[in-house]
Amino acid sequence: MIPTSATARVLIALVLAAVSGLVFAALAPQQAATVADVLQPFGKLWINALQMTVVPLVGALVTLGVGTARDAAASGRLARRALVVFLVLLAFAATVAALVAPMVFNLFPRNPELMKVLASSSAAVPKTPAVSDWLGNIIPSNAVNAAAQGAMLPLVVFSLFFGFALTKIDHDRAQRVFDLLHGIADAMTQIVRWVLVVAPLGVFALVFAVTAHAGVGALKALLVYLLTAIGLYLLVAIAMYVVVAAAGRDSLPRFIRAAVPAQAVAMSTQSSLASLPAMLDTTLGTLGHPRRVPSLVLPMAVSLFRLTSPVQYMVVAAFIAWAHGTDVPMTHWAVGVALAVVVSLGSIGLPGQASFMITNLPITQSLGLPVEPLGVLMALDTIPDVFATLGNVTGDLAAENVAAKGEADEPATG
Repeated sequence: MIPTSATARVLIALVLAAVSGLVFAALAPQQAATVADVLQPFGKLWINALQMTVVPLVGALVTLGVGTARDAAASGRLARRALVVFLVLLAFAATVAALVAPMVFNLFPRNPELMKVLASSSAAVPKTPAVSDWLGNIIPSNAVNAAAQGAMLPLVVFSLFFGFALTKIDHDRAQRVFDLLHGIADAMTQIVRWVLVVAPLGVFALVFAVTAHAGVGALKALLVYLLTAIGLYLLVAIAMYVVVAAAGRDSLPRFIRAAVPAQAVAMSTQSSLASLPAMLDTTLGTLGHPRRVPSLVLPMAVSLFRLTSPVQYMVVAAFIAWAHGTDVPMTHWAVGVALAVVVSLGSIGLPGQASFMITNLPITQSLGLPVEPLGVLMALDTIPDVFATLGNVTGDLAAENVAAKGEADEPATG
């Protein structure tokens, strides 16, 4: 039976490409290199097809994200407090990943062959722009030109200004623009879905080329990536317990016991949305929070807040920088953290594989790194996803616990 799951097809393509690339390289290295060189352009074309949707989609999503956050904040004091908690925790998670991931990767030796083949070309490793030039280009002098050149950071900055400006003009006129942007985002997402239909072929071409050229060293490097991603997802999940202990409504032992059922649902379903009923049952029943708090904050969290998303962006960028021998300055990482928070807020609701490509592309490009390795990393993303969902649900519960602190209990009835 042919598997119908897109994830299953991509994983099968990944395994077949890795095995065939290694075996072919061991038996006939010259022929394997020739086949890899033939397949590599097809992988590049697939990445290009995904990349062509990024500029309009990211611009639309960031602008829409500003409008969504404005609408959420307009719901009242509790909603504004929850939004602040979301932003702080997202920035915290991104900062931890930006600090830890490069240090972890630098503990391992680089594979020069992997550095060359992951870029899917013989071009030189991209050089990080000078800090003065990089900072000077954050605000675009010409937003249209920035979009045409694929300059993601200036595009996001303009989209933020545009989104905030729309919240200050006549509501009906602004709504018409938001409706147009929704249409653009939906159309781009549909194109991405079409491109992802052939994801197994693109992944096979990319992974075969990597393993045929770099051999077992490529698999070791990808294993380091997987373990680093999983480790950081668990690290930020554990950090949420510290957040609850320092600023939450409940004692830490009480929160730990109460969170287990929702965490179990998260790990089994790999869906924060599917875990929402369990989270509501935990906060309303086990913890006994005032109904108004989880009833507002948890749906907001599922709609706006995904704790491990910026962690993923930072780990992916750090891996690509390490694999290509590129040293990213701390100033770049700092702005990358801010960009990761903004992109994360605008990306909720995208399909899984589309979300990986669309959200990681702006971060990777803004740090001056090649985007070709994203195809290989996307295929691997389903493996640590269970730990990412665990971190997201733990973050949702922790954010609700912080927002609930100081809120009066429900008045007694009867």
